[in-house]
Formats: sequence, structure tokens, C-alpha cells
Amino acid sequence: MNDRSRSTSVPALDCLTVTDQTSSSASRSNESSGNRADRLPKQWNPTDVESVLYQGWVDAGYFHADATSDRKPFSIVLPPPNVTGQLHMGHALDHTLMDSMARRKRMQGYEVLWLPGSDHAGIATQTKVEAMLKETEGKDRFDYGREEFVERVWEWKHKFGGVIQNQMRAIGDSVDWERERFTLDDGLSKAVQTIFKELFDRGLIYRAKRLVNWSPVLRTAISDIEVVYSDDEGELVTLRYGDVEGKGPHADVATTRVETMLGDVAVAVHPDDERYKDLVGTTLPHPFIEGRSMVVIADDYVDPEFGTGMVKITPAHDPNDFAMGQRHNLEMPEVIDETGHIANTGTQFDGLDRFEAREQIRLALEEQGRVLKRIHPYVHSVGHSERSKEAIEPRLSEQWWVKVDELAKMSGDAVREGDTVIHPASQEPRWFDWVDDMHDWCISRQLWWGHRIPIWYGPDGEIVCCGPDDEKPTGEGWHQENDVLDTWFSSALWPFSTMGWPEQSDELKKFYPTSVLVTGYDILFFWVARMMMFGTFADTITGSTLGSGESGTSADERNGRPQVPFTDVFLHGLVRDEHGRKMSKSLGNGIDPMDWVRDYGADALRFTLARGANPGTDLPIGEDSAQSSRNFATKLFNATKFALMNGAEVLGENEKQNFPAREALTDADRWILDKLEELRVLVDTHLDRYEFAVANEALYRFAWNEFCDWYLEIAKVQIPRDWDAATDAEKTRGQNTRLVLGRVLD
Repeated sequence: MNDRSRSTSVPALDCLTVTDQTSSSASRSNESSGNRADRLPKQWNPTDVESVLYQGWVDAGYFHADATSDRKPFSIVLPPPNVTGQLHMGHALDHTLMDSMARRKRMQGYEVLWLPGSDHAGIATQTKVEAMLKETEGKDRFDYGREEFVERVWEWKHKFGGVIQNQMRAIGDSVDWERERFTLDDGLSKAVQTIFKELFDRGLIYRAKRLVNWSPVLRTAISDIEVVYSDDEGELVTLRYGDVEGKGPHADVATTRVETMLGDVAVAVHPDDERYKDLVGTTLPHPFIEGRSMVVIADDYVDPEFGTGMVKITPAHDPNDFAMGQRHNLEMPEVIDETGHIANTGTQFDGLDRFEAREQIRLALEEQGRVLKRIHPYVHSVGHSERSKEAIEPRLSEQWWVKVDELAKMSGDAVREGDTVIHPASQEPRWFDWVDDMHDWCISRQLWWGHRIPIWYGPDGEIVCCGPDDEKPTGEGWHQENDVLDTWFSSALWPFSTMGWPEQSDELKKFYPTSVLVTGYDILFFWVARMMMFGTFADTITGSTLGSGESGTSADERNGRPQVPFTDVFLHGLVRDEHGRKMSKSLGNGIDPMDWVRDYGADALRFTLARGANPGTDLPIGEDSAQSSRNFATKLFNATKFALMNGAEVLGENEKQNFPAREALTDADRWILDKLEELRVLVDTHLDRYEFAVANEALYRFAWNEFCDWYLEIAKVQIPRDWDAATDAEKTRGQNTRLVLGRVLD
């Protein structure tokens, strides 16, 4: 047994249940066993006690971290849930594991900061408030104007934005509520403006017109993570450009989006396709756009074995076509506007909704004899906006971008050099796939709720970026950028903006970099990589205080590499139903964790999740799992009640020398203590490796089998029934058993 193991308290059941050993053991040791047992109810009903216990811990300040203490720091920042959100099983798993770590580290003597907060969730919140205003007042945001609408969103946030925080209290999260943060707090907003200006001044933020995922309902660009794909029924139409009879130059192309042909500027073939070699470089007239000719180009992207081996090119409305348009310097006419209607074509289709236009254009092409084939229905994958549910529209749009090459390299190097360790290691290849081949990041959103981009435009084309302390341009013709930043931009600063950066704070000195980031493997790229990019970048800013904290390592130790925002990344799997299916509303298999808290107790919810959690492995759960965990909690309650009724004693720190010598104990006493030590070493080992399932299974089997089924039964024999009639030897044996019972429970 090494020194670390010897000094480590048994994490045991406390770090996974709503029983805080650190706050209660001293007081319990001074109470009479009879009084303690009398205070316990006849049956275990968690709803009677959990909320009272929790509020008592908060009021006593047990979860508040002291940034000036001399204890070794341990810190976690809570992945900020959306302010609109409610606790789902993924959150419950996340929080259970983080709480397990935080409570265990407190028991081991660390100064623990578990910092909570929430994300303003730009699109989600604005969508929710707009829907509410439409329903209650029949108005949209444009009826209010920007300032008044934003004020209405703040009103909504103050009234309805705390649901998930109350649910976190219900499941026992030991977070430092005194340090709760929000991504639109003044301090966090200052951090956002600071890092934006630094990136802009170094040429790492720029403005460009590129293809983005566009939501016609929300009228904004959206990120890849906000696009949900489903198999939709549509039709595949093969149409002919050029000579309808096929006797002269012509091209037969297939499409599921006929309406985009209004933006076609070319037809592409593979350079080695002998069938079309003579066509390359020729032009074909557009069926509807007078004066537009479509050039036939050769490009390696085209698969000559697929379909006719010819592909229509619409650079402004398809990502692959956009790339070809750039390679071949093609025009990029935009034919679908921000609301999803046909525009700027000069045809009879202008003003039609894109789906109505799809039908009308196909009919017009049929009249010209250009529709060669229709496959209907044709099932294909279509991206939809997660929030507004409509099909997203790839659209050419002027946006703000982050140039990621340098940032991504620092993020990759941090893992390669071991400054940050990913658990499980099997996720490392995915990490390198992303950061080594990352595309520039679109950070602007056409919303009103969020961090407004700190760019000002002047009357003569001037562009000025202002930091938080800069004087903003004023005067006739000056105006600020209307767009706000992608929510992921501010949450990428979360590990250090929440601790006061760019100011030098006690929290940064003590707790940064954070010890571990806990999250699901599904957002490894969308959030984790971006935090790594901004964390390493912020440490390169002149005068930055990052990297100087007690949790960090010196620049010499890192050989000059920038400080990372977290030293460990623990990626858990996804919670699935008992059949291994993803939980979803459409399948009707979702489980509300608060239902389990009500029906089985927070302990049962948390133990179910912790018992099945291993790095990177999905976790199937069902009602039977919760019932089993509830039975386990009841078993522990009954065991504790028996022990207290029989005088079990927990010695305080100053009394531990009074624990009986090993030779004074019975074989059963020595056996259970030996099994307990084996368990402690095993649990420590596996929790250090983030192998929660293995650790908790060991706890379960020890508590149920060795302790409850064996030792408690032996203890009934070893503790005299009639103490007054017992011999001195029987009393000594009984008192020793009481102490062993107390130690094992503790």
C-alpha cells in the first residue's frame, strides 16, 4: 500500500449518494447510539429527507471553495446547460460523475471548486421567446425592435430560466452556488470582447462570403451540431440540358432539389470520362435564365460510375458545388433568399416558396420535354434545423469566421505532448482527425439575443474592432455589426472566463487550469476542441494571467507550450434505453430523471447511472435498474439502522488510536476489515481511471454480500443481546464489533 493509498479516505457509498460523511461523522460520534437510531424512520423514504439534507449542506457552506486556502486544488467547471433547458438523463449522468469526483476529492482533503452556470443558448432561447410572444401577443421580434425584444428575453430568463438549477439541487449536486455564472454576465462579456479583439488584431478573425447552413424560419446561419439529419421522402428527377432530342450537345443530370437549377452555372464530368471528353469546355443554354450559358467542366470530384456521370453545379446552394465553383472560378448567383423563397432570377418563379417552386419548375421543365425520369418517392438524407424543424438551406452568405489553423495545431499538440490526457485513449484518433483537418469556424449569427459582435462600420467603409475598454466610434454614419456571436464562442471561454479572466483573480491563481472536464464523447469537437483552442490561445496573449495558477505547470515545465484549460478530459458514453436505443421523443422511450427522483430517490437515480458508466461506453438503463438501485439504498438504510440500534461507533480523528488492536478482534472482524481495505484500494484505483462502473459494482457487491449478508449476521451473534448479563469477554467482543461496524459504514 503506497502513501497515497494510506492517506485516502474510503470513497465508499458517500461519494455517490446523498449522505455527506464529511459533515456528519464528528457530530454522530458524540451522540448516543440509541438516540441516533430513534431518529431514523421505520422505512426509507428519500423524498422525506433529501431536500432538507441538501439545503442544510448549502446553508452550512460545505460546497463553497476557499480560493485562499493552502489545500491542494481540484476544480471542475460544469458544462453549462442551456438557460432554457431541463435536466435530461445525459445531464444526470454528467452531474452524477462530477459530483462523485468533487465529493471524493473533498474527503481526500483537496480544496474543491465545482463551478456551476448556464449558457444563454442564443438560438434556443430566442426561438422560445419568439414563439411565446407570437402565441400571447401575435407579434414577432421585428414588431418590437432590437432593444425592446432583448429586454423581453431578459424578462423571460429571470422568470423561467432557473428550472435546471432547481433540478440540480434535487439530485444533490455539490456545486459552489455562490460562484454561479451566466454566459451573458458582465464579466464573461468582457472576456468575449477581449478575446475577439485579440483574434481580430492578429488576423485570425475575418469576414467572408461563404456557404453556410441556413435556417429560413430563424433567418440565421446555424452550426453543424444544430442540424439533424433524417431520411425524407422526395423525388429524384433526371433532366436534360442542351438539345432536348439528344442529337446535339446535351447533358443529363439528376437532382432531388429541382428548384436549385435556377442557380446552375455549369455541368461537371470526370476528367477521365471518355464519354464526355468532347463536351468539356462547351456551353449549354439555361432553360429559363436568358443570357446564361452553363459551361461543361472537368473535375475529379465527379464519380463517373454514379448515375449518368454528369453533375449539375449550383455553387451558391450546395457545399460541394461551392468548392467546385471556387476551383473553377465560376459565378455564384444566389436564387433562394433568407426566407426560403426564390429571388433575383427574373423568372416567373420569383416569390415562390422553395418547395412550391420545386413543383412548378419541374412542371415547366416537363412542358419543355426536359424531364427524362422521375423516381417518386425517393428516400434520401435531409438536414433539418434542430430548433425550427424545417429543412436547412445551404446558402451563400457573408459571415464572420475564425481562422483555425494555428489554434487547431496548439490543440492537437496539447494532447500529443500529454499536457491534456483524453480518457478513454481510444477517443484520441477522433480528436486528431478533427483538429488536424479543421475548417474555419463561422462565428456570426443573425440573431438579437447574444454577444453582439464588437465591430463598428464607418460611413466611408471603415471597420473598427473595439475591446471592452476601447472608446466606441460615434457620429453620423457609424453603426455596430447587427450579428451576434455563435453561442459556442462564449462557451469556449468557459473554463477561465468563469474564474474572472481577463482580470487576475484568486480563483484563476488557485483553480486554473481545471483538473478535469467531464462530458459526452458526442461533443468532443463542438465544445471540447473549441475550449482547447481558446484556452491555449488566451495563454499567448501579452499580459494574460493564464498559466500562473496553482493548478498549472510553469512554462519551463511545458517547454514554452501554452497552458491548457484542463489536464484531463473524461468522455463518457450516451445514456440509452434498456434495449440500447437512443432516447427520443419520436420513439417515446425517453426517461425524465426527475420522475426517478420522485419514484425512487436521488440516490437510486445516481447509483444507476454511476454503476453503468465507463469511459466512452454507452449506458443502457431502464426501470428495472432504478428499482434495483432503490433496493440497494434501502438495504444500506436498514444496515445502518441495525448498526446504530446495536451501538455502532464511529471514532473521530483524535480517537482513532483507540481502535482495538488486530489481535483483539475476531476472525470475522479481521475478515471484513481486510475485505474493506481490498475494496478501498480497488475503488481508488478504478475511480482514478474514471472507471465508475467497475468501482461501483465492487461497492455494490461488498455492501450487499460481504457486509450485509455476512458480517451483519455475524455481528448479531458477537454483540450481546443482554449487555448486563454478558461476561467481560463478551462485552469486549461486542464493543469491538460496534467499532468495526462503525468503521465499515464510515
